[in-house]
Amino acid sequence: MASSALICETQPWKDLKAHVEDVKKTHLRDLLSDTERCKSMMVDFDGITLDYSRQQANVDTIDKLYKLAEASHLKEKIHRMFNGERINSTENRAVLHVALRAPRDSVINSDGKNVVPDVWNVLDKIKQFSERIRSGSWVGATGKPLTDVVAVGIGGSFLGPLFVHTALQTDPEASKYAKGRQLRFLANVDPIDVARNITGLSPETTLVVVVSKTFTTAETMLNARTLRAWISKELGPSAIAKHMVAVSTNLELVEKFGIDPNNAFAFWDWVGGRYSVCSAVGMLPLSLQYGFSIIEKFLKGASSIDQHFSSAPFEKNIPVLLGLLSVWNVTFLGYPARAILPYTQALEKFAPHIQQVSMESNGKGVSIDGVPLPFGTGEIDFGEPGTNGQHSFYQLIHQGRVIPCDFIGVVKSQQPVYLEGEVVSNHDELMSNFFAQPDALAYGKTAEQLQKENVAQNLIPHKTFSGNRPSLSILLSSLDAYKIGQLLAIYEHRVAVQGFIWGLNSFDQWGVELGKSLATQVRKQLNASRTKKDPVEGFNFSTTALLTKYLEESSDVPANPQTLLPRI
Repeated sequence: MASSALICETQPWKDLKAHVEDVKKTHLRDLLSDTERCKSMMVDFDGITLDYSRQQANVDTIDKLYKLAEASHLKEKIHRMFNGERINSTENRAVLHVALRAPRDSVINSDGKNVVPDVWNVLDKIKQFSERIRSGSWVGATGKPLTDVVAVGIGGSFLGPLFVHTALQTDPEASKYAKGRQLRFLANVDPIDVARNITGLSPETTLVVVVSKTFTTAETMLNARTLRAWISKELGPSAIAKHMVAVSTNLELVEKFGIDPNNAFAFWDWVGGRYSVCSAVGMLPLSLQYGFSIIEKFLKGASSIDQHFSSAPFEKNIPVLLGLLSVWNVTFLGYPARAILPYTQALEKFAPHIQQVSMESNGKGVSIDGVPLPFGTGEIDFGEPGTNGQHSFYQLIHQGRVIPCDFIGVVKSQQPVYLEGEVVSNHDELMSNFFAQPDALAYGKTAEQLQKENVAQNLIPHKTFSGNRPSLSILLSSLDAYKIGQLLAIYEHRVAVQGFIWGLNSFDQWGVELGKSLATQVRKQLNASRTKKDPVEGFNFSTTALLTKYLEESSDVPANPQTLLPRI
């Protein structure tokens, strides 16, 4: 395991490289006509069906991918992660987001200590606190119940919780518990995002949850100070203790900010930001909105996939299969992008969350040992719910670049609609597209078929679809809190599998640091130019010119302004 040998130097990798041409000779039309092959490419687990028969792969391909998994020590790497070993070697940390949703009686060790009791101490505290807020036994500074929550955080402190919140909003059980409550997420440092988040809210009924592990994240802390000023202006500085709480590990800075450290909810350095939904980062705001019982179901769903991922044989292991197929598509077939296409509006924020989980994790150019990689890694993830996406970017997917697609469908709609006299229900209409699109991508339409349909000769090239475009389908029995947890964990582990195969560290993110440090220099320059009229210095010509123009055209910004808050 300490070897710095690259996976591309192994025989299974070379075998797959040689195998690419064989696979390319066979169109998906022919692959789909092999019923036994298709049967072997369907997996069922706990209300989830995965069908990967529309991948450009035959049975031999899958066998070769299993051999690649073996060569990369995939099973051992999964075990090391679950075992609490410090597999994030560049930051010397364990990777234990699975502990965040482990059953109370589980044992998951980090540095010889079972971390599960610590996790449940925080979950119990979240349950107790959210029940006090929701019941009205904790009230704001003027005695009014706190019915509105603004969660302030960015990146992993925002995208995951927002995805879960959006998915739960229309679930009948969850929405019942959320009646009369509002949850909003403030992430962007742009004051417009502040304005949108506080519009229609009163400080008297608002609780602000500040999410920052170190309590130093520039954007988050500026937004937190802005909301602190909003509350103080209306209710006085002493109201902060009643209207602001924190999710952080830095109790000293929490207290300095004006938040009672007793109202800080901990998480740990073995929780990466983009993997933190199941920590207090997501569980506190979501429990305040939906109640702890709903959130516990979400955690149980994620835990069911954790157990499946750690124990199921690879041929039945959904995250492993998805990860191997992604490696095949990206590195061997040369398709660098992936479209995530949920056929339910409830999952409209799923693709943006997975963008971060995937692209921040595997957007790397060196191995875990720091060796430059001679092959492409990572995926360009994007997506939009069907059928919206069909009227947006599906043109490119059908007749432009080849982009492997994940189709995600749900058997039972959260909000069924039936109209008398219609051929099918609204949900059936949606799902007709879910079933049709993968076949359209796979089979395409030939010039011969168009000729038989008497299509004008000059239009035949425009109406021809090459087909042979890979996709996979995931069908969920429903979309409740449990299933949302499962879906999250499937994609988290899929990303880990890809990184384990490629030999990356999927759990650090040094690529986000450089821009931040350069922004610090600009911030200092803006302050010096505003307050002391210092000229712009120390930047290249382009940046100097743009900064100078910006300063000249915003010269009405006061050097030492009084507090001004957004108004809509």
